[in-house]
Amino acid sequence: MAVRRLAEIQPESFAFTPENLKWCEAQIAKYPAGRQASAVLSLLWRAQAQNDYWLCKPAIETVATMLDMAPIRVLEIATFYSMFNLEPVGKYYVQLCGTTPCALRGAGAIRKVCESKIGPERKVSADGLFAWAEVECLGACCNAPMVQINDDYYEDLTPESFTQLLDDLAAGRPVRKGSQTGRISSEPSGGDTTLSDPSLHDGSALGVWKQRFETVTPDQQPG
Repeated sequence: MAVRRLAEIQPESFAFTPENLKWCEAQIAKYPAGRQASAVLSLLWRAQAQNDYWLCKPAIETVATMLDMAPIRVLEIATFYSMFNLEPVGKYYVQLCGTTPCALRGAGAIRKVCESKIGPERKVSADGLFAWAEVECLGACCNAPMVQINDDYYEDLTPESFTQLLDDLAAGRPVRKGSQTGRISSEPSGGDTTLSDPSLHDGSALGVWKQRFETVTPDQQPG
């Protein structure tokens, strides 16, 4: 397991925005007195989202103070969970799924786009917009290959569609979340192949089913 450390260059301070502070207080209030530490993951996640998707040392210390926890305890949590980024990741953090289903469907080609368009893994691009990393399964195997960018999934990628996606994000143009081919959820990419008989869904088969019982005589009734 790789050692996870805080970034060498840190901001001088961190403070939740008024809106996020109100949200944090609502999370803390969910737990009884003396159990506020239970909100630590929620608060760290909110701090990361506010801070361009990475956790700085002042943010960790702020959360520790709010929850009456020793800073080292919060640091232990932040360094344990890989969902917390401990160094800047740019405006758009690309997490590329590289496990078997995505690998079989072309994740290697998507990785090459990351290397050519963004640069080395886990390094912020020269324009400050992107960073990328290969991660374990993100749970969208039916729509492989895919990436997660910040909080959103982008699926059914090709090198061409992924390149266009990065270009659109960089230019501030709107992008399509989810499948890049237009399919909904995990439906078959080529259309329905099973259970396609309309009578299975439109209720027309119900009459035949009822008829089986209507023709049963009283002496044939069970029990």
